[in-house]
Amino acid sequence: MKASAISKALHTLFAAKQPVFIWGAPGIGKSAIVRQFSAELQIPLRDVRALLLDPVDLRGLPFLAPDGRSKWATPEFLPQDGAGILFLDELNAAPAMVQASCYQLVLDRKLGEYTLPEGWAIFAAGNRDSDRAVTSRMPTPLRNRFVHLEFEVDLQEWCEWAIQAGIRAEVIAFLRFRQELLSVFDRDANAFPSPRSWEFVSRILDVKPHQAIEHELFSGAVGNGAATEFSAFLRMFRELPNIDAILLNPLKEPIPENAAAQYAVASALARCASDTNFDRVCLYLDRMPTEFRVLSVRDAILREPAIRHTGGYTKWAIENHDVLV
Repeated sequence: MKASAISKALHTLFAAKQPVFIWGAPGIGKSAIVRQFSAELQIPLRDVRALLLDPVDLRGLPFLAPDGRSKWATPEFLPQDGAGILFLDELNAAPAMVQASCYQLVLDRKLGEYTLPEGWAIFAAGNRDSDRAVTSRMPTPLRNRFVHLEFEVDLQEWCEWAIQAGIRAEVIAFLRFRQELLSVFDRDANAFPSPRSWEFVSRILDVKPHQAIEHELFSGAVGNGAATEFSAFLRMFRELPNIDAILLNPLKEPIPENAAAQYAVASALARCASDTNFDRVCLYLDRMPTEFRVLSVRDAILREPAIRHTGGYTKWAIENHDVLV
């Protein structure tokens, strides 16, 4: 399921108070989509890293009550009232006894003397068994207590998120050109391409590192192979026609010949487009192949919705209505 479908499913399952488990490869945004969901509903999120827990952390410590009987002190991270999401992240990688402690909590919403408040839902997430270094499986009784969703990263939806999140245009353009490098899990590598690690690359570029060490930094985030390709793309990106020159003379500035450079120019124009310069942006885009015109305009209006109200956009939409969906 794509991120948009996962989000819709979470709305349904939250309303039903049905426990849900999100499966997916490392670094594709499983935890992020749960955080985004809680922010959208403006409800609290209790993020519990199950991998770091001991069984006693869930049940709590025993203490002697005034009546002489022993009781359990409920851990602070378990909610006492209101509504929200109890998120058990990396649950399937937690120690076996911790997973066993979750049986009653997930199915009956209880844990010994503790009862999960009515307004709270239980979400969990973890890497697929095939994507984990440890191959122990979640016990069948615990698996059977969840609705299971398979999360697959989608380039277009990631790009839409990346534009709004301020991810560098160079990174977005490169991944549109080399789509297969968005997520390539390698259990034996220290670093490998994933949506999370490409965000690291964007952050590195934001602080303008010395070019002599750029490749090593990229390699430390996404692995040597992806870093080598990205470094080559970045050199080409930096030699593109100047965007200011394009806006000053959109009818005469040259159009790059190779696809990688066209992706780069289209992304760069989308990043700088505004309601005041969009007419000139369109004059240049009209000289490019249809695929890149559509890509650039869609990215531009996603980042700057006011562009939809310009004369340039209206004219462009009429002329390109057959390719708009």
